[in-house]
Amino acid sequence: MKQNAAALRVASQTLSLSQHEFFVPVDAKRFFGLSGVLKRSFDLLAASLLTLALLPLLAVIALLVKRSSPGPVLFVQERLGRNGRPFRFYKFRSMRHDSDDAIHRQFAAMFINGDNDGCHERNGGKQLFKMEQDPRITRIGYWLRRTSLDELPQLFNILQGDMSLVGPRPPISYEIENYQPWHLERLKVTPGLTGLWQVMGRSQVSFDEMVHLDLHYINHWSLPLDMKILLRTIPVVMRGTGGM
Repeated sequence: MKQNAAALRVASQTLSLSQHEFFVPVDAKRFFGLSGVLKRSFDLLAASLLTLALLPLLAVIALLVKRSSPGPVLFVQERLGRNGRPFRFYKFRSMRHDSDDAIHRQFAAMFINGDNDGCHERNGGKQLFKMEQDPRITRIGYWLRRTSLDELPQLFNILQGDMSLVGPRPPISYEIENYQPWHLERLKVTPGLTGLWQVMGRSQVSFDEMVHLDLHYINHWSLPLDMKILLRTIPVVMRGTGGM
């Protein structure tokens, strides 16, 4: 555990480094072979137990979403998984049905391209890199995002093998249109429900810094590190410091 605590400390130090000082090619070999089998086995066991334990909560949230506004309970979106393979990504719907994604496309482009002033202006001057002032979000949707409960249906993505409990967050296809070549390195592993970004910075770090954390995680992955990240995710979510 000391090794993994040290890994998290090193990760936090990368936030002050520039892209050229930190970036090294990703080595994803540790995610395959026996290590990969262990990670997948842990994902299956943990996601199965969590899904069973949270069924009553999932049912209550589904009812609240259904009553909050017209539309389906689940928001299904195409995301990109390992090696850029598309998959169906699940969330509880937090926006009005059939909302235009133009607002998010513009914000995502500003975030990825490092337009800090534009991101903060969209959030009423708040020093955040997550879109908070989105007119498409419903009242119950705002609460779901604040508590990250809208992410719970991704347990089914984990059971299907499209996601892992821990890993880089899966991008939307239009987001990678703004990626630099080195950003694509984060797509070499299975995406996760949570990760280093969530426990180290969440919506308070820039996109480049988020990618730095993803690459650090890939190059230093171990099952105990996953456990530590999962344990650190709980208080972060409870504080509601930005969405997952």
